[in-house]
Amino acid sequence: MEIFADLQLHSSYSRATSKNITFQNLEKFAKMKGLHLLGTGDFQHPKQFEIINEELQEDENGILWSKTNFPFLWQTEISLIYTDRNRGKGQRIHHLIFSPNKDTAKQIIDALSKKGRLDYDGRPIFGFNSIELVDMMRSISEDIEIIPAHAWTSHFSLMGEYNQLTKVEDCFKENTKYIHALETGMSSSPADNWRISSLDKFQLVSFSDSHSMWPWRLGREATILDFKELAYKNFLKAIRTGNGLKSTIETPTLYGKYHYTGHAKCGVFYSPTESKKLGNICPKCGSKLTIGVADRIEKLADRPEGYKRENSKPFVSLIPLHELISAVYDIKQLGSKKVWEIYNLLIKNFKNEFNILLNVKEEELKKVVHEKLARIILLNREGMLLIKPGFDGIYGEVVLNPVYKIKTQKDLGEF
Repeated sequence: MEIFADLQLHSSYSRATSKNITFQNLEKFAKMKGLHLLGTGDFQHPKQFEIINEELQEDENGILWSKTNFPFLWQTEISLIYTDRNRGKGQRIHHLIFSPNKDTAKQIIDALSKKGRLDYDGRPIFGFNSIELVDMMRSISEDIEIIPAHAWTSHFSLMGEYNQLTKVEDCFKENTKYIHALETGMSSSPADNWRISSLDKFQLVSFSDSHSMWPWRLGREATILDFKELAYKNFLKAIRTGNGLKSTIETPTLYGKYHYTGHAKCGVFYSPTESKKLGNICPKCGSKLTIGVADRIEKLADRPEGYKRENSKPFVSLIPLHELISAVYDIKQLGSKKVWEIYNLLIKNFKNEFNILLNVKEEELKKVVHEKLARIILLNREGMLLIKPGFDGIYGEVVLNPVYKIKTQKDLGEF
């Protein structure tokens, strides 16, 4: 049974999130996307925990079910900001935490509440270190899983530029043996991680880190699990051994907000080769550039580009369907009426977005939408789209040859 899972979400109680994130909305758009399993997001927040218990019912396998039978997994994300005394360096790392059941979730909440407030933000900040986090969670249950989130992002990540860590052991020391997977984030791909031999022992997963329920955010990155029964123990086995972890869906790394080195204020971005020549200094204002994931990977890689590690899982890189429609019709707002109209037409005919992006043949697409859009969906599937790189907190964007754009009603029948 293939399970398309997005297990890094936030609730409406986290900063900079939509106030319309409800379990009903998440379920609605997850089905349109083609997702089969979601994280609850922010389960340690008092109000979110209350809503989870009001609206979801836990089964004997640790899975939470909505009233209309959509499954969720106990999941949250916390931010650790602390000083590594041995290195004399500040550390900022986000960690995903998964709980096997409600009773364990309550114990996690109790333990975290002794370290700081839980009610001010759905992704709370604590001052203790990652080693202590692992010790704390394992003292509660060995079935709690911790996964470093968006592991390469410039800020708030395990391997990113800010922390200057060169391997996972630099962060977790002896507790590294209890870290089984890394969440790669939008700005790095599994192939990037394969280039670093010290990461071979870790499974690689991808989730959306969505701050809303819209399908251009929800499931933009996902992990495909494959096991007979939907149960927390099978999720745990997949993460810890790779057995049941089939593949991942990524966004192209250039689409990620921190892939290239650059300076958002001056609107400049550079490849690793170019940024090195500049000494990582903005040529326009003289400020330090925000070092991107591509630079960081290049600095730590001990294998050439294109290396494929043994027993690696396959992955596919896709731009979300709303983005493709927006690009073809030259509409800036992803949530515009026109974009939704075309999106809904495609969903009506082909069930869900992942099916459209991964499986539906071009000739079938042309029967429903304009051939220009059908062609772009295929080019997306083949990894052939040109993307302006993301940098310093700015998303990358699809750049289309004008021949593929539909700007007026007259264009509908013309190339």
